[in-house]
Amino acid sequence: MDGKFSRRTFLAGVGATVAGARTAFADTNDPALDLLRSGNSAEWSDSFDSVSPTKVVRDFQPTLSKSAVKDIEAALGAYTKIVDQGGWKKVTTTNRLSLGVRDRKVGDLRKRLIVSGDLDPSLTGSEVFDSYVEAAVKNFQLRHGIAVDGVISTITLSALNVSADARLKQLETNRVRLRSLSGRLGKRFVVVNVPAAEIETVEGGRVHSRHTGVVGKIDRQTPILNSKIFEVNFNPFWTVPKSIIRKDLIPFMQEKPNYLTEHRIRIYTEAGKELQPEEVNWFSEEAVDYRFRQEPGEGNALGQMRINFPNTHQVYLHDTPNKSLFGTDVRFHSSGCIRVQNVREFVRWLLKDTRGWDRTAINETIKSGERIDAKMSRAVPLYLTYVTAWGTPTGAVHFRDDIYDRDGLGPVALQ
Repeated sequence: MDGKFSRRTFLAGVGATVAGARTAFADTNDPALDLLRSGNSAEWSDSFDSVSPTKVVRDFQPTLSKSAVKDIEAALGAYTKIVDQGGWKKVTTTNRLSLGVRDRKVGDLRKRLIVSGDLDPSLTGSEVFDSYVEAAVKNFQLRHGIAVDGVISTITLSALNVSADARLKQLETNRVRLRSLSGRLGKRFVVVNVPAAEIETVEGGRVHSRHTGVVGKIDRQTPILNSKIFEVNFNPFWTVPKSIIRKDLIPFMQEKPNYLTEHRIRIYTEAGKELQPEEVNWFSEEAVDYRFRQEPGEGNALGQMRINFPNTHQVYLHDTPNKSLFGTDVRFHSSGCIRVQNVREFVRWLLKDTRGWDRTAINETIKSGERIDAKMSRAVPLYLTYVTAWGTPTGAVHFRDDIYDRDGLGPVALQ
């Protein structure tokens, strides 16, 4: 449950929190598909949790920490009581429920939100979707990583109707994960929580910044691993992975022969000889034997920065020219790499102890368009992890969809 707090504090806090909820940092990561997208919406402005007058939903505690174990155990206690008392009933409606609507199903919705601690228990009974219910729905959405609009959409309804038993099992599964990940993580480190599609920079035991991310599709999953970030490439080339050549580039070229030329992607043989697109048989697997490299600059699939760490999966964190996916509920669109919203601030934090790489130097390097590598003076530990449920010191309990079916629950809410 979300702890005890007054109705006034709750509503004031949720309203302010929601105003900044969509501005958590982020970026996208499916280069091949991004190249086809024309949308280029700007990144949202930054928002730290401290902007909100309340810490009901999020605070500065990292996803991975010793305190996180204690908090998920408290959440387990709360959800065990919910299950013992019968859990919650499903909310079934074919109508769009939003502010101002009168519907008998709003009464069911109120009861559901009361059980999970999102709505004050004194606010039961009415069939009107009033501002109290809207605030409670926003709080629920924020705890479940859903776009915060206070409307009962299909995704919000699906998340509401995941049973209390299933949520309890999620907490139990993730308690084991958090216990195994609560050791010595380092003074400065980065956590990518894949099911949350979220990146945290952590320093001195506190979250320095949170960035929304875009991570791997179900069939091209982002790997779970530990590594260390050691380098930033500015204005990078993009070498197309063989999996994307096979699954994306070949079909693209079959439909649109000018695709490579338009996107400044050049073809090289193993010996380094450049080929023209018309020299390749695009209705065969021939292209998989060649190297495809996109030139730096506007429209490059990696944007203006690539962040490297040793791994055997050929994945990395990076910028993107297209920001639109950061604003969606479902951010599992990449081929395994991780796109980072507000990547410039992320890189500034990574390089802050590396001589010669202050904010001005970073901005000037990006503006120059030069291919420059910044090797960090001290590598930063990186944890790509899979946490779908956790608690907070304020008593808020978070859940994310089991997108890769590692909990045995499967992507129930976002099917």
